[in-house]
Amino acid sequence: MRPSNFAVNLLRRLILLAGLCGLLLPPAHAESATDFSVRGFGTLGMARTNSDDVEFVRDLSQPQGIKKSWSGQIDSALGVQANWRWSPQLEVVAQGLSRYRFDHSFRPDLAWAYIKYDPTPALSLRAGRLGTEFFMQADSRWVGYSFLTVRPVGDYFWYLPFYSIHGGDAALTIPLGESILRSKLFFGHASGSIPLAGEQWDIAGSPMGGGYVELLHGPWHLRGSYANIRFAHDLPLSPVVAPVIGRGLTAAEADYLATENRRTHYYSLGLIYDRGPWQAQLMLNHIEQGSHALENSAGGYALLGYRIGQLTPYVGYSWIKSQRNGAPLNAIAAYVISDSHSDQKTSILGLRWDLARDIALKTQWDAIRGSSSSVFPYRMENRQTWQGNLDVFSLTLDFVF
Repeated sequence: MRPSNFAVNLLRRLILLAGLCGLLLPPAHAESATDFSVRGFGTLGMARTNSDDVEFVRDLSQPQGIKKSWSGQIDSALGVQANWRWSPQLEVVAQGLSRYRFDHSFRPDLAWAYIKYDPTPALSLRAGRLGTEFFMQADSRWVGYSFLTVRPVGDYFWYLPFYSIHGGDAALTIPLGESILRSKLFFGHASGSIPLAGEQWDIAGSPMGGGYVELLHGPWHLRGSYANIRFAHDLPLSPVVAPVIGRGLTAAEADYLATENRRTHYYSLGLIYDRGPWQAQLMLNHIEQGSHALENSAGGYALLGYRIGQLTPYVGYSWIKSQRNGAPLNAIAAYVISDSHSDQKTSILGLRWDLARDIALKTQWDAIRGSSSSVFPYRMENRQTWQGNLDVFSLTLDFVF
């Protein structure tokens, strides 16, 4: 996306989201600022890599990525959120979000739309369209201002392309002296699609559920979580592999690589420390795939930042390693499975400048070093020349309003 086209598209997104916000306005009798509020967030981002062998994407929901040319495509986003509190116990929340989507567009989407009911100060219930909370910080992945880094660390979040769940959750908060213990359970169905080599993997209607337990004590925040999803549809593999192997999958191959009614499990552990000038994070995850088509994986990252006035330099290190979920049926199955293989490590060096209230400018260098077989989650990889090494340079302006 050229800079001029990017500005035009951003203006279009702002107009569309403003229209969405207008639809959410309450009737005239609810004019109190304590009853209704509208807030927003956004990111203007530019990024490029040092290679044309692969296209780097922010996550699996993006059908195309970036190469050597600067682009504002993968990181730029704009969101508007409306909160309408009917009473101390009842609140309605809606959030519209424009970002680069699975269908190659920036069409605004209703990311959140739920009713929240707090029958007691300790218990909170929500129902509607919610953000996914498989991992710590997962539900705020597009609020760039809330992250120290330019974008959520890919080696940790790449295997999580789910953003919305249609369902409900229940959260319980218990004070423990100077600490707070909080837990949540959620259940619902996924929505949307995941792009796959020109095709779309329909994940709509896939049941998902899970929960977490977290402890907050002073500057420390510790969370352990578990979630799972049972996919409602198979991967569209036959049209993807046909141009490569000259035919579609046989019945035996399709059955071996099936994802329909296969359940994937997500385990994670997160620790955050934030006091004074120091910020530190440590995140770990393990994913067990229910289908032979996708590899199991383990990943994580460590991040450390130090505030010096308005500047926060930071360093990080992340990793991801996947392995086959059983022996491949044949060479064709092995080829399909290899497309989900990851084996790489990333060194992160960046600087955040809080140049004004609610505005942060960030620059970051990601030095990715991996094996030549590490092709997930890149797009349009050239396996003949790809060696597994990639440098990503990013510049973003994050803001909230």
